[in-house]
Amino acid sequence: MLLERIYDEDLSQASYFIGCQAENVALVVDPRRDIQVYQDLAAHHGMTITTVTETHIHADFLSGTRELAAATGATTYVSGEGGEDWSYGFDAELLHDGDALRLGNITITARHTPGHTPEHLSYLVTDGAFADEPGYYLTGDFVFSGDLGRPDLLDEAAGMEDTRFEGAKQLFASLKSAFLTLPDHVQVFPGHGAGSACGKALGAVPSTTVGYERTFAWWGPYLERDDEKGFIDELLDGQPDAHAYFARMKRQNKDGPALLGERPAPRPVDAEELARGLEDGSLALVDTRPVDQVHAGTVPGALSIPSPGKAATHIAWAFDPESDASQLVVLAEDPAAAAEYGDHFVQVGVDSLTGYVSSLDGLPSTVPPVVSPAGLQALRAEDSTALLLDVRNRSEHADGTISGAEQLSAGKVLFHQDELPAPDAGQLITFCQSGLRNSVAAASLRRAGYDVVELEGSYAGWSRWTAEQHDLATTAEDAR
Repeated sequence: MLLERIYDEDLSQASYFIGCQAENVALVVDPRRDIQVYQDLAAHHGMTITTVTETHIHADFLSGTRELAAATGATTYVSGEGGEDWSYGFDAELLHDGDALRLGNITITARHTPGHTPEHLSYLVTDGAFADEPGYYLTGDFVFSGDLGRPDLLDEAAGMEDTRFEGAKQLFASLKSAFLTLPDHVQVFPGHGAGSACGKALGAVPSTTVGYERTFAWWGPYLERDDEKGFIDELLDGQPDAHAYFARMKRQNKDGPALLGERPAPRPVDAEELARGLEDGSLALVDTRPVDQVHAGTVPGALSIPSPGKAATHIAWAFDPESDASQLVVLAEDPAAAAEYGDHFVQVGVDSLTGYVSSLDGLPSTVPPVVSPAGLQALRAEDSTALLLDVRNRSEHADGTISGAEQLSAGKVLFHQDELPAPDAGQLITFCQSGLRNSVAAASLRRAGYDVVELEGSYAGWSRWTAEQHDLATTAEDAR
């Protein structure tokens, strides 16, 4: 048996390629939408992808299940559990608890493990050439290394109310019936790693075992005592913000993501065409340079995606393809580099990257307003209508922020403008922890018409400055 983990650092998402080396057939679980990696893997091992499936209706990325099945002719399987409200809207074979898929010598058995979502399936894998019992468990968003899938995303992302409590109860029951009943040696391969917003404190290690989680995970003692209430209280406490684009992912994954087919390479766009497109709104520029270079000067209305490794996450914060018809032009050195951004963007359903520019020469320029920590107090005194906005997660905000700052995370600002003053009602002064997330949020808000000033160095810079001021004051007092 071949079992390969394909991990996307951008979205902290894992998919799995399982192959029978006796019959050279393969199955893919939870594929992402840029499917070339799976096709390359199959070709490398001389295998044919015959089956594609997924664990649940995802919220954090756009599934590639339909895309990969269309490209390979593979049969698609999805969950038939969870009830009518959680039925998929596209044609696929349905799997229920206990159903088995056979791949040569390999048996993949579906287990219904609700909690994170009502329809969630996990997959027990038996390598029949080696053993007659399962040795591997693909747990999706059920059990992570050191954590569990959050049960509150339907409230946070799908607009439902108080489903978190029922989800937490289901998760407790799923652990009892479908996880802790397994032998300790069973290897666990989760659907996400550290950095994912699908859990609270995911571990960075790629796999774990049933025995290790039973013994050392935070939830183990609660299950051992059969303390459902204590489990629910701790599980729901301190869950991170869910990004606003999760709601769109849920809808699109349930209905069936649009098929991309063969994607054309991004074309070169000259400065004149881009300037016209920026003027009439048909084009939008994605500035991919680091934050300090953007602060030295960028194009008016440009989006800021300063971290290539987080391009999918950040474009999903900054651009809404359901309400914005602009085609994207990315700042990249060549077509290959531009195409890499496209690969990231389609993972979150942003399919509108059309071209690239290799420099900003010949384009209008602006310097984004920035205020130093030393100047912050004066700026706020000068403009009493200015709103100080912390775009970090609510847990970060709760741990300490600048006096008077309100919180709305960078993943929500574009989509929750109803929680902000009107664009003409005064300035927004924004900050995150280091400035990177703030650059993404500030640029998207400027494009939406807001007057945004970024705090130089963000909260980390402000904290250093206040500590320095305290030290200077203490030194001066001691000198007296």
